[in-house]
Amino acid sequence: MTRVEAVVKIGGGVLAYSGDFDAALAAIAAAARTRPLLVVPGGGPFADAVREADRRFSLSDDAAHWMAVLAMDQYAHLIASRLAGGVLVTGPSELGAAFGRVPILAPYKWLREVDPLPHSWTVTSDSIAAWVSGQVGATELVLVKPPGVNQSAAVDSYFERALPARVTSTIVAADHIDALRSALRGKSG
Repeated sequence: MTRVEAVVKIGGGVLAYSGDFDAALAAIAAAARTRPLLVVPGGGPFADAVREADRRFSLSDDAAHWMAVLAMDQYAHLIASRLAGGVLVTGPSELGAAFGRVPILAPYKWLREVDPLPHSWTVTSDSIAAWVSGQVGATELVLVKPPGVNQSAAVDSYFERALPARVTSTIVAADHIDALRSALRGKSG
């Protein structure tokens, strides 16, 4: 497995702000030229469709969980199609083949194999990104959120349990591009 310094989770809500979404992707692509990153998608409108289906049909926790993880895969495909140098990966074993590119994780296959997290709406893509950070040996997690997100309430309730002690997390609003660039440079940047 190739070393990953930082995991960058780009929230699905950022899609509602196309200019900020494109600027965030450009910042990620630039940062990836100088340090190894792994992009983890949120669920965004794809997960919102699952939430609506759950509301209407009272899905089981398992069905809602796996459908929401598949929503992350959909967003991963969108990011891979728009991020310069982006390449889709489905687990840590594919990171080596992504050398010189920006790997974007479509997590469904990997998570189905190891099933490490509770199946509940208290576990969102933020907790999945935190768990992934530990699994790939990253020391940093940058969470890119939509503009206007309340930073103190910006992660799910399971996040702190999923985040390994050695991983530092930073929350940045997508419309604060200078702060995002700084966070993507990392501790030594």
